[in-house]
Amino acid sequence: MSGPFSRRKARIPYRSSWFWTRRLRGVLAGALLLAAAGVGAVPAAAADEPDSPTVTTRYGQVRGEAGESAYSYLGIPYAAPPVGDLRWKPPAPPARWTGARDATTPGNPCMQANSSTPWGDLAGPGTPSEDCLYLNVHAPAERSPRARPVMVWIHGGGFTIGSGTFYDGSELAARGDVIVVTLNYRLGAFGYLAHPGLAEESPEGVSGNYGLLDQQAALRWVRQNIAAFGGDPGEVTVFGESAGGGSVCQHLVSPRARGLFHRAIAQSGCGFPLPTQQSQQHTGTSWADTLGCADVACLRAKPASALLTAAQNPGARWVPNVDGRVLPLQIPEALEKGRFHRVPVLQGTTADEGRLTVATTYDLAGRPLTAAGYPVAVRALYGVRADAVLARYPLAEYGTPAEALGAILTDSQFACLQSRTARLMASHTRSYQYEFADRHAMDYLNLPVSFPLGAPHGSEIRYVFGGVSGTPAQNALAARMLGYWTAFAHTGVPYAADAPRWSQYPQVQVLAPEVITASTSFPEDHKCDLWNQAAGS
Repeated sequence: MSGPFSRRKARIPYRSSWFWTRRLRGVLAGALLLAAAGVGAVPAAAADEPDSPTVTTRYGQVRGEAGESAYSYLGIPYAAPPVGDLRWKPPAPPARWTGARDATTPGNPCMQANSSTPWGDLAGPGTPSEDCLYLNVHAPAERSPRARPVMVWIHGGGFTIGSGTFYDGSELAARGDVIVVTLNYRLGAFGYLAHPGLAEESPEGVSGNYGLLDQQAALRWVRQNIAAFGGDPGEVTVFGESAGGGSVCQHLVSPRARGLFHRAIAQSGCGFPLPTQQSQQHTGTSWADTLGCADVACLRAKPASALLTAAQNPGARWVPNVDGRVLPLQIPEALEKGRFHRVPVLQGTTADEGRLTVATTYDLAGRPLTAAGYPVAVRALYGVRADAVLARYPLAEYGTPAEALGAILTDSQFACLQSRTARLMASHTRSYQYEFADRHAMDYLNLPVSFPLGAPHGSEIRYVFGGVSGTPAQNALAARMLGYWTAFAHTGVPYAADAPRWSQYPQVQVLAPEVITASTSFPEDHKCDLWNQAAGS
């Protein structure tokens, strides 16, 4: 199989979760969680055995596999297994090994609940485990006289599910002339538990954010080792979608990520509000109480399976927190103050972010949303503000109640937040915004829903990774998008041959199969005056 997903098993293009699924779960019951140079380098293209390319990293040799157009090195440890006393500790360096490590098999995905869906298991291959801090490198097989830019992908999944191996970066690497790195990071309670006992262990008095620290450890590994694979450690683009896109923006404002990347791409996930350290520690203490644990020693003695089960408590929210150190400020506040890494940023959303959540909550659960149920759902979500929301989204202006609710979720939770972050960044650095608008992006799945899915959350991923086999217009759009993304990794400017020029914010590049256009009415189209007022901006 070619495209963005594992060659070992066919995957769908939508595999990450939007950030607020947990917040909505109690209201929209049943919503689906989808969502320095290297040493001793032997560049992949110069390997002695083409079928078993070998590279020497700082920690030992890895032997990968040769594909049709790219070499792949899977399951490379970038940190020590966070088990035993290392559970809920910042990542430690991996151990060195002797001989050539087999890098043809993925490492385990991180601990997570079963995410089986009609589209496959979102964890990807392998058995979920605490021993999961592995990454994968995909490098073009064709020789290059110069080091290639590097693109490091952070997967989505609501900070609770997913894996790096679920995405095959081979085609993106080969067609974009880049090195692609995908990675795992700790998820759920294992990655984001904040607790006073953990803060007491920390020299800085903080807890939580272990998953974010894992990602930064992977970026440091890239800086130290990627030259061995033909990559340029001085030209690193970090990119991700949903929770991965949110992580990208969190690294933009994290002092600890300084110098680890040089460009950033945030897809459907920048600017979400995060809990404070204090509130998250309070939540963590309450969660520990449900396990009968009054201290961290008790929690560390619990088997991973028991922690995973307890982590499914609907009252728990496993996300990064603003701790004053790893994350000093909320994303919009940091951007407004200019306290972020001044690298070029490309970011955007899909035109119909919220529709798949509506589909999985209603149609796929056997109870399509009705006209009578529409205001009930809106009132449950927005309380005293519901009348103002319903007045701006009258049912008569939409084909179905599901499309109306999908528009509300799209605008309130994605479009306007990302428009705001693009605007704030534009005052300090090159800022580019897009809207992915292939209204038939997921038609090929033939899902049994009563309304058009349009361009929902995650539907742009396979266009970026080179996994589209659709109409000629869709294939052309995918080629242009892959070109835009990889040109940005090469130059910091999203230029693509045979594609329209992409201007900086406030113009928004609308990516549609019919024609790519520049829009200046994005905030009006998504009723951002309503949602910005609610956000106090």
